[in-house]
Amino acid sequence: MAMKFVIRADASRWIGSGHVMRCLVLADGLTAAGHQVTFICRPQAGDLVDFIAERGHQVICLPALTTLITPVHSADYAAWLQVPWQQDAADVLTCVTHTDWLVVDHYGINAQWEQQVKQALNCKLLAIDDLVRLHTAELILDQTLDRQEDEYLDVHTTLGISPTVLSGVKYALLSPQFRQIRKLQSQRMAISVPPKILLSFGGIDEPNVTLSALKALGGLDVLCTVLLSPRAPHYHQVKAWCDSQKNVVHHDFVQDMARLMMEHDIAIGAPGTTSWERACLGLPNILIPIAENQQAICQALLAAQASLLVHPSDIERELLPAVQHLLNNHSAFSKSNFKLCDGEGAGRVIKAIISNTDVSGYKLKSVTIADTALIYQWQSDPLTRRYALNPNIPSWSEHQCWMEKKLQRQQDYFFFIVSNKNSEPCGAIRLDELATDNYLISIFIAPYRHGQGIGLIGLNLIDQCLPSIKIHATVLSENIASQRLFAKAGYQQVASDKFIREPL
Repeated sequence: MAMKFVIRADASRWIGSGHVMRCLVLADGLTAAGHQVTFICRPQAGDLVDFIAERGHQVICLPALTTLITPVHSADYAAWLQVPWQQDAADVLTCVTHTDWLVVDHYGINAQWEQQVKQALNCKLLAIDDLVRLHTAELILDQTLDRQEDEYLDVHTTLGISPTVLSGVKYALLSPQFRQIRKLQSQRMAISVPPKILLSFGGIDEPNVTLSALKALGGLDVLCTVLLSPRAPHYHQVKAWCDSQKNVVHHDFVQDMARLMMEHDIAIGAPGTTSWERACLGLPNILIPIAENQQAICQALLAAQASLLVHPSDIERELLPAVQHLLNNHSAFSKSNFKLCDGEGAGRVIKAIISNTDVSGYKLKSVTIADTALIYQWQSDPLTRRYALNPNIPSWSEHQCWMEKKLQRQQDYFFFIVSNKNSEPCGAIRLDELATDNYLISIFIAPYRHGQGIGLIGLNLIDQCLPSIKIHATVLSENIASQRLFAKAGYQQVASDKFIREPL
């Protein structure tokens, strides 16, 4: 029952590593949920093909090119693809004959490419973007701070396209490590003596801003940690400088970036996904943009009073005063960062993907606080309450409080079963986490849809979307219809009122 996902993304010395890295977070989450993930990449200087494979994901390499195109400037996105979009689409379709979802994270890929490949594969498409471009997609994800859904809808509605837009930092694709460490340490410790500074400009740093920043910090009494991979064109130059300095440590790569960030007092780096990582952990930071597409993030973070901005040409003159300002106002900058991002974005994106998966003309749709009255109406119905584990109908205020708390639990799932035909909610399914990968299921059907097979459709949808979890069901022995439902759906009866669905 697992779904198949194909991710088209590239890394190179011009593109950087951020697109592939955030796709890896999504791929890890989808794999953990029991789905199959395959990356499709074009081999080129600075790619991450081997790294993706080391993370345990299948990689299909498109034909390598004998002559590589050098982008004219940082926003020369057509050159990122290295070939005309028609050729790239044809190459992809030579490699793939079936997928349920196509995920595209590439500034060089346009809506025509998406339309052609999507139609040929008869699949759904998730476009990950930061530039408010036109897409042929069911889902668009833009994790830019303060990005509004309407910005994309304005681009698409004139053409009769109505994608679901996931906008803002609440959908930032961060590794689970950040969410876990954030929960363990809700605020930063006192500043170290001497202060610890983390410098990270992505895996490539084509303009070699790392070395410029290190030289500017040379006379300051601080401890510096530099993160730069051997794929970077200036790697050996930067490493030689680090090795010559007693107060500088260099890492090629770290497995636990979240823990490394928590060990430092401030960060200096480029904008991008790492901005949301720093925000999640409340790490004050100085932004040094190294690409044209990073300007919007810089301005949003400045407006949120979470970061300071130093342009590459001003590093020698402005970096030291900026560091001192961050240290003097450390607590305020930390709090501003901490409230921007909760680290739950990957889970929200996967729930949105689940909500766009069809079975027998129905799909799941996440319940929101706006649905409080409808859920109350259904749960108060005598047919629903007859076999509920708690037969007493809660008061309206009790129900409101329960809904607010339930929807705040990102580790749980709460869906409507919705008809594709008219978007009518026909039932609801709740999955409450008992332990890691173990959930207690509750299902109730709209009073006017009893006896129409909606319950079995809902359980089949859960099998399709969440095949790797273990599901527990408690069904009163006198509730014969529900007992038959779970048996028909393949749940094993382990007691008179207990059913279990093992991971599929």
